[in-house]
Amino acid sequence: MDSRLLTAEQLGIRLEIVAGQPIWEAAPLYRHQKAVDRIRASIRPDTESGCACVHVADVYVSFADGSLKRPDIAVFGREPDEQDEPVRMVPEAVIEVVSKGYEYKDLELGPPFYLAQGVKDVIVFNPQTLLVLHVRRDRVERMVSPVTIALECGCEVTI
Repeated sequence: MDSRLLTAEQLGIRLEIVAGQPIWEAAPLYRHQKAVDRIRASIRPDTESGCACVHVADVYVSFADGSLKRPDIAVFGREPDEQDEPVRMVPEAVIEVVSKGYEYKDLELGPPFYLAQGVKDVIVFNPQTLLVLHVRRDRVERMVSPVTIALECGCEVTI
């Protein structure tokens, strides 16, 4: 793993590398983490999907283009193979919780990047405004929390 990432972590900074460009943000605060925990607790498979709905918070994902991101929540169809290095499997869905001051990163940069990498569902939740943005290749929906969303992989999540 890139030593810059480990150094950033020790300083309380989340560092991502997207298309060769470093993007940083301060470590999340309580409201952010509380929202992540609540959302993760709501993720469940529908009764017929066969998807394992494995979800993990704040894990490094290494994408085919060389980018390295840490989605707030990544949802996988099965358990990733990588346990001690960045996950190389593309998540089925990514859920980002907006931190104050980082709206552009989560709302503008994140969705097109994730879709280009093969993520099927991108959800962005702003706990300040209760805006829920659900982005797929063929549509964008704006909703207000609380809302339950059926993911393409067969999981459901309440935002």
